[in-house]
Amino acid sequence: MSVIIQNPLPGIDKAMVIVGSDLRGTIYGLYDISEQAGVSPWWWWADVPVRTQDGVWALSPNATQKHEPRPQGRSEPTGPPASRGMQILKIQDTPSVRYRGFFLNDEQPALTNWINANYPQGKYGPGFNHYFHSRVFELLLRLRANYFWPAQWNSMFNVDDYANQPLADAYGIVMGTSHTEPMTRATKEWSTFGEQYGGNGQWEYDTNNASVDPFFKYGAQRAVPYVANTLFTMAMRGSGDTALSLTQAEAIALLGDVVTKQRKIFGEVFEARNVTEIPQMWCLYSEVQGYYEAGMKVPDDITLLWADDNFGNVRRLPLANETSRTGGAGVYYHVDYVGSPRDYKWINTIQLEKTVEQMQLASARQANRIWMLNVGDLKPLEIPINHSMDLAYNTPQWGYDSVPKWLELWATREFGPEYASNISSIMDTYGMLAARRKYENIDMTVYSVINYNEADAILAQWEQLAQEAQAIYDKLGEDWKPAYYEMILQPVLGGQVVNQIHIGAGKNAHYTEQKRNAANEIFQQVLDAFKMDHKLTQRYHNLLGGKWNHFLDQTHLGYDYWQQPMRNALPPMSYVQDLETSLAGNLGVGIEGSNATVSGDDNYHTLSSEVLTLPPMDPYGPQTRYVDIFARGVLGCNWNINASQPYVHLSQTSGVTGGSNGTDTRIYVSIDWPSAPPAPNSTIVTLLITSSCEGGQWGNYGPPSVLLPVNNTLVPSNFTNGFVESDRHIAIEADHTSYSTSVNEVSYITLPGLGRTNCGVTLSPVLAPTQNTTTGPVLLYNLYTFTPTPITNITLFISPSLNQNGRERTLKYAIAIDDEVPQIRQFVPSSVSTAIFPTGWAGAVVDGVWGQSSGNTTTTSHKAFKVAGAHTLKIWAIEPGVVFQKSEFLFCSFFILGGEGKRLPSNFLFCFVLFCFGGGR
Repeated sequence: MSVIIQNPLPGIDKAMVIVGSDLRGTIYGLYDISEQAGVSPWWWWADVPVRTQDGVWALSPNATQKHEPRPQGRSEPTGPPASRGMQILKIQDTPSVRYRGFFLNDEQPALTNWINANYPQGKYGPGFNHYFHSRVFELLLRLRANYFWPAQWNSMFNVDDYANQPLADAYGIVMGTSHTEPMTRATKEWSTFGEQYGGNGQWEYDTNNASVDPFFKYGAQRAVPYVANTLFTMAMRGSGDTALSLTQAEAIALLGDVVTKQRKIFGEVFEARNVTEIPQMWCLYSEVQGYYEAGMKVPDDITLLWADDNFGNVRRLPLANETSRTGGAGVYYHVDYVGSPRDYKWINTIQLEKTVEQMQLASARQANRIWMLNVGDLKPLEIPINHSMDLAYNTPQWGYDSVPKWLELWATREFGPEYASNISSIMDTYGMLAARRKYENIDMTVYSVINYNEADAILAQWEQLAQEAQAIYDKLGEDWKPAYYEMILQPVLGGQVVNQIHIGAGKNAHYTEQKRNAANEIFQQVLDAFKMDHKLTQRYHNLLGGKWNHFLDQTHLGYDYWQQPMRNALPPMSYVQDLETSLAGNLGVGIEGSNATVSGDDNYHTLSSEVLTLPPMDPYGPQTRYVDIFARGVLGCNWNINASQPYVHLSQTSGVTGGSNGTDTRIYVSIDWPSAPPAPNSTIVTLLITSSCEGGQWGNYGPPSVLLPVNNTLVPSNFTNGFVESDRHIAIEADHTSYSTSVNEVSYITLPGLGRTNCGVTLSPVLAPTQNTTTGPVLLYNLYTFTPTPITNITLFISPSLNQNGRERTLKYAIAIDDEVPQIRQFVPSSVSTAIFPTGWAGAVVDGVWGQSSGNTTTTSHKAFKVAGAHTLKIWAIEPGVVFQKSEFLFCSFFILGGEGKRLPSNFLFCFVLFCFGGGR
């Protein structure tokens, strides 16, 4: 609390008094005043300038001044100094989460290399000393956090610098150790000093407990002066973040003995304290959750620290019968990770909306004693760190729709109000683009270069975002540019470059198959992007005289299994011989939706056939299709293209391709539907391509032609709200319901900005009981189909949530068409007691949804549409925590993000379609 008091002491007429319930509370009050005066928590770690003021004023309680929720806004950074009035009568409630902090982990190469360059080498390894940790502790307190797990790959917090532990205590930081380091002893302490305890030297309690016990005991003894600010990790795991080399039953029996012994040590070391009053936690990470669920129990005063799956999906939360434990529960959550199915540890790939959704669920389920965030190297994860700490401090304040507002307040504090709204939009969009598939999981085959214009649409989104981010950078004052580059511009430009590299490599492969000259141009563009990736890194490393040199040392290109590549590398690419002419002449023709090329032969169309067929067009599908005319030789050639029907429009009908002046041309085909044969009508339009080129324009092959199926379909006038089939395909964003129902105060809510393309839809409240298809709320989507079929695949794209409500309430949904009996599907398989993750999990976290990966059929249903016409899709979430993103009706798919639904002015909903023929990449 901060307040103005009259005559607080003799000789003082008026004073501003800051009062905390403890040391940390007072520090939070001081730093709150500092922040109101214009000092960002990131003033050192992200170089946000401290804005000078002409004066700082403590306003009386009756003064009128608007105060936004934290993060606090502050004055525009490029103007002259100004006076600042501060909010004085301010009372902070008890934080939502008692222990809030982060874990420095996966700290090689970036953080370790930076430490080695900036701090003296320690006796036993990198210099993670008290000078470094003082910077970390200040940041924690300025973020109103209080809990810390130190780096542990090659360091020992209490040994590398004997000032570390007393310094943490002086700052009021609660010290802990990671899930694999019990009793405040670092992993490296055993490998360095374990031999002094005798025994066989193995980290095995069943065979070497006589040595492990005194090792544990010293950790408690060392913490005696600091026990008020120590939270002990209990039990044990195998050496080096692995499971114990025992069966599950053996491990459970052994760990029961370990915890009993550890508690006995507390009684011996802390004689004046009740063991139940010593803060302790058991982290149910990885295989350890299986021990708990198989029956292992610890005393109720030990906090159960549930964990996510390393990808931001909480595996389990307290059940109703587990919420009365005196130790409570918490969550260990990742924004950085090393491990299967693949690392992600380069730059920020976190969608804040996902964090809100998962942590609001944790809060509602009373997992609010500890929130520990794995932050990797700390930089460059400033935004998700700040967001998570604010969410932990005041969880109710930051609801499902809060991310844009939070980002705007954050941007106001860091860069001033003038561009705060723009920055919020940029970083919110960035979160969706970066999280839809983490950079380390993108490769040349992920986004389709022939279907749906998907790859080009992805590149266009990144290009737009990069332009917006660069435009603000160009307007900022010079002092603010380093911070902006570190937290905003580099991530945006870096993300753009990675996508350019992989999509460019995919285009190179496609063009090489077509024997296009342009394969070589794309090769060079990818090489240029690869060099740009390095330049962006060097620019970051050279900021402010090299202050952050090494923080982008992390490799991120060239993954071929789960572990980081030892060096950045490009995907495989090819050159074509552009000094010679193709056997099929100097020109080639390709089309949307196919790898095939005419004239000539290839693996993608019938030999000796010079005809390609475009995906069909109808009034409810894509408004254009395309034909590519491209160079495959050494000469420039004139060409013409004409349609056999006047209602087919071509964006270009002639041109020159190849040679010194020619260019490859993409011709967009569209239909003048009012002039087309009236519905219902289906016809085939021929596009004729002619050319005159010296030496034979088509080599030894015939001239090419392209066929375009035109289907002028029509829905009845009484179908006014719904989705219309186009090319045997329908795609529906989850929030585009025709209508939905609410039952007993249980309803569906939209989670804005969550997911890969638009938003999520989920049940509310999250503590609702299990629903059923008879009385539960339902989502309804009106459809109109043209194709009677015995089997249609309906796939729901669902956020990769896990069975956090236990084995008795696994995540399920139900689906029905029209009045058929609903089919209930459990899309997250139940894990056997020894399994860490369910079947299909790896594909789900890589794709960002259940339902995308091949072989993962848990969200695909097979339904009959025996009669064309109007239908209704009905979807029920049987359990809270199911988050729908999109549904698709289709026979096959060659693109990752799914169809694009749009609402027509007449309130129709339709999708861009994928025609399933001719193969695809």
